[in-house]
Amino acid sequence: MANFHSQIASFLVEQGMIQKEELEKLFPPDQSTQELSFEERLISSGLISEEQYRGAVEEFLGIPFITIKDLPQEPVLINHLSLEFMKESKFIPIRLTENELAVAMSNPLDFYTIDAIRVATGYEVRVFYAREEGILWAIEQYYGSGTTSMEKIIEDMEHVPEYHAENEEDVDHLRDMASEGPVIRLVNLIITRAIELRASDIHFEPFENQFRVRYRIDGVLHDVESPPKRLQSAIISRVKIMAKLNIAERRLPQDGRIILRVKGKEIDFRVSTIPTIYGESLVLRILDKSSIVLDVERLGFSEDTLRGFKELIQRPHGIILVTGPTGSGKTTTLYCALEKINSPEKKIITVEDPVEYQLDGVNQIQVKPSIGLTFANALRSIVRQDPDVILIGEIRDAETADIAIHSALTGHLVLSTLHTNDAPSAVTRLVDMGMEDFLLSSTIIGILAQRLVRVACPSCREPYSPDQAILRELTGDEKGDQNLNLFEVKGCERCSHTGYWGRTGIFEFLKVSDAIQKLILEKKDSSVIREEARKHGMRTLREDGWVKVKQGVTTASEVIRVTQEETLG
Repeated sequence: MANFHSQIASFLVEQGMIQKEELEKLFPPDQSTQELSFEERLISSGLISEEQYRGAVEEFLGIPFITIKDLPQEPVLINHLSLEFMKESKFIPIRLTENELAVAMSNPLDFYTIDAIRVATGYEVRVFYAREEGILWAIEQYYGSGTTSMEKIIEDMEHVPEYHAENEEDVDHLRDMASEGPVIRLVNLIITRAIELRASDIHFEPFENQFRVRYRIDGVLHDVESPPKRLQSAIISRVKIMAKLNIAERRLPQDGRIILRVKGKEIDFRVSTIPTIYGESLVLRILDKSSIVLDVERLGFSEDTLRGFKELIQRPHGIILVTGPTGSGKTTTLYCALEKINSPEKKIITVEDPVEYQLDGVNQIQVKPSIGLTFANALRSIVRQDPDVILIGEIRDAETADIAIHSALTGHLVLSTLHTNDAPSAVTRLVDMGMEDFLLSSTIIGILAQRLVRVACPSCREPYSPDQAILRELTGDEKGDQNLNLFEVKGCERCSHTGYWGRTGIFEFLKVSDAIQKLILEKKDSSVIREEARKHGMRTLREDGWVKVKQGVTTASEVIRVTQEETLG
């Protein structure tokens, strides 16, 4: 017997729970190897029950004894703890809090291993006791047989049968497939790789002869290694179980949420499924709260735009609109604005769909149209809550726009988003919704249009000479300035061969001056408003993008990609 088990055995004898002679018969000195572990052999002999053994161990060690059913339903994914180390030392991570890692060990007196875990992870270690066979089973179930490659995991899944649509009512079969150890490891691998590659979304897409997985990295989708088509149902069902969705319902869209701790960080996943002709398409939106820095200074504003925007958000009343397509960072900009003006003297209320990040000191409301809590209904109640600042996730209809305008007229600062391509178009969009021009001219104080451009990877960017057309647009000169230091990217290990690392904003900031107010009252179209604003210093999105190209922050091709509507227009 190992030294730890010898101590347990001696304690059991001292407590009179087992006779010494019975132990010697069960563990003869000349039998050094056993097929069964110490705990299994002891309990299966009938000399002591599982409950008695558990109570004795807890009393001897002074720490909790946990069983397989007490282990986490999802693996705790941590760097620097290899599978070989876990198997050899017979321990498994079970919970990670801010600075403490809880582990289950078959030998809680193995202080060498405890110190090694502490040094490797940087966390304080809290130890629980679990039987050896339970730990080894959990390691195999969650982490596999020592390999993290998708190819090797799929080799272990040859016995997982292909699921056919005609069996869609067979919920037990779906659940059994989704609970297979290799399926669990495969889904965990796809998720951890996405986080390592800084992905914002994971797309699982079914096609006739293919099951495709793609990651959205810095706003652009990339194909990655995908599992075989026959594993489609098992993988989709696994994610749906994690999100507590109905795995039997494959004909209607569903939405859910998963919270996982991955590599020491709590990450929120929003799950969306939708039926297609070849099965369910599923998207995981990754919301890593720890990676979001809500600082208006770091959004990518140029100095003059930042100064103007900060001045507007300090105003006591009026409407500030942020416009752009889905995924252009509008919500993040508004959150940064709230963080800047948030103070004990102000009451801030938001109405959002969904609430993406929780802000300290801000009252946030999640709309629920299914029960009648729409933007408009929530806003009517909000004005009776005596707010100073109101954030409306999006102005989607005339009713919401009307309440926003009247809230601004009654002394509130209103921040919201609108889907338009540029800043001047926001005014015409609201007029099209039926808003009166005289109300718009007296309430809108500023409009910010924005896009996100990828930042050129500093490790692999290199100087290049663009063609004359781009040079002319960059400089506004027919000949073009040949001395500009422009960069193009080629891709490297650091940026996962994409050529880019992170994103920054380009902005078109329209401050509503007296001249702009007059044009709104005169019902002028967006092109007239744009020209007037440019006379007073407004840069278009494309022009702001060229500033960042000249600074070496991004590339000309990236600015052209995100501002194509200006060329088309």
